[in-house]
Amino acid sequence: MVARLVVARLREVRPIGSVVDVGGPQFRQNRADMLEQIAELDSLLDEGAAGGGTAATERLRGRGKLPVRERIAMVLDEDSPFLEISPLAGYGSDYALGGGIVCGIGIVSGTDCVIVANDPTVLGGAITPYGRKKWMRGIQIARENGIPYLSFVESAGADLRRDGSDRSGQTSHFAETGRAFYEMIQLSKLAIPTVCVVFGSATAGGAYQPGLSDYVIVVEQQAQVFLAGPPLVKMATGEITEAEALGGARMHAEVSGLADYFAVDELDAIRMCREVVAHLPEPSRMRQPAAEIEPPRYPAEELLGLVSRDLAMPLDVRQVIARIADGSRFEEFKATYGRTMICGWATIHGQRVGVIGNNGAIFPDASQKAAHFIQLCNQVRIPLVFLHNVPGFMVGREFEEAGIVKKGSQLVNAVSNSTVPHLTVVLAASYGAGTYGMSGRAFGNRFTFLWPTAKLAVMGPRQIAGVMSQVRRARAERMGQPFDEDEDARLVARTEQAHEAESRGLVATGAVTDDGIIDPRDTRDVLGYCLQLTSAPLFGAQPDQSPSYGVFRL
Repeated sequence: MVARLVVARLREVRPIGSVVDVGGPQFRQNRADMLEQIAELDSLLDEGAAGGGTAATERLRGRGKLPVRERIAMVLDEDSPFLEISPLAGYGSDYALGGGIVCGIGIVSGTDCVIVANDPTVLGGAITPYGRKKWMRGIQIARENGIPYLSFVESAGADLRRDGSDRSGQTSHFAETGRAFYEMIQLSKLAIPTVCVVFGSATAGGAYQPGLSDYVIVVEQQAQVFLAGPPLVKMATGEITEAEALGGARMHAEVSGLADYFAVDELDAIRMCREVVAHLPEPSRMRQPAAEIEPPRYPAEELLGLVSRDLAMPLDVRQVIARIADGSRFEEFKATYGRTMICGWATIHGQRVGVIGNNGAIFPDASQKAAHFIQLCNQVRIPLVFLHNVPGFMVGREFEEAGIVKKGSQLVNAVSNSTVPHLTVVLAASYGAGTYGMSGRAFGNRFTFLWPTAKLAVMGPRQIAGVMSQVRRARAERMGQPFDEDEDARLVARTEQAHEAESRGLVATGAVTDDGIIDPRDTRDVLGYCLQLTSAPLFGAQPDQSPSYGVFRL
């Protein structure tokens, strides 16, 4: 009865009217460009799914083992979704796409679970810098959303090929490592179940994954768990031993006691994993029946033609909302004030949300409006969905006098102290501090996804190139030197081109700054699934739900 009353109340909200000319030349060009970018993504996803390649996969099968994605497919409930996280990690680097780890969220025995699985066809499952980021992200998702954490381990430990150069493009040192183990222990401390299935070698750091898990399943004649394998044992102590005797599955099941379940093969191990999850408490949250969910009035296919490759072209974010919200209904807040920031309430797959989207740069009044709206959503515990198309905060004397720093800081303050779940989708531009005001990845989002058209940078490529040109011009004038206009024009073009390439969403997702690039047509379903995950923790303590804010500079 309550559910029906809620649906009835929501249907009192007027749906958004469509102003999209689906037959117009701009829409058709946008759609063609988007499909081209999606085709590129599909090709890259296929490459990432291939792991270490056909030969490595066939060697794995020859040893009687399943590829990592087949292991995951078999543990999931039949016909249930699997939301893969950062599948293109490592794009643009010399590491395999995906970073040697598959990470995602799926339903196992009726329960949403995080699954983090080593791909043994990539460097024997060794942990690469990109794989480590995905591993940490998987643990974070389990902790923040209170869902079980499953690890499928077949890992040679850390990547020992490093020659002193940092292949990840970032400085790192062994002294900084180990945080993932700390975080795994914290999951157990928070009463979030951790289940480890050891499919192969779990060496050195890999050994601590079963060692720190609540439940451990090992596979006969495949699983081997030891701090040091036979070569290192011989180097360290002179002892000569065989791998199976040193750390085989039977030894750990019958002698050391590390293993809780002894599986005769991989399928048996997967069955045991499902049984472990099945004996956990029943999920406390119920999924909304599909029959009760009102679909949008406009087809998701139309999302393909809304964003231009030229991000200077205007986008009315309401037209995106109209194609992801139930019944295309949207109750807009302060519709005639702060018009470049669109705020309001909607439902997505039956779940109430506050939506904040951009129709241009953030002005002082738009900052205040969004900060107010965030506080309202926190007061009644409604999650927030942020839809980015933001070139940044508006600059200039007039706007400084109007308090853009102060009012922009109010917005960032509200975002930072908000305690409801944040879900972010970067549709197009996400530049500068506008990213902060729209709850970018660094601001505690539960999930962040990109459209293929997304670009992320400190500012637009043209602006960066122009600023550098002005700096060169001012320096020449200060030093009394002639200014070479032709050379400056070449530098401007080269700088703009370089920053244009670096701002692409593919580069960002390759660095694991988000949870992945999605097909715009999947936006509603991805958000709906993530909202279900964030609705209430299945396990662990409830997060702090008391709204609290720092000092606003009013």
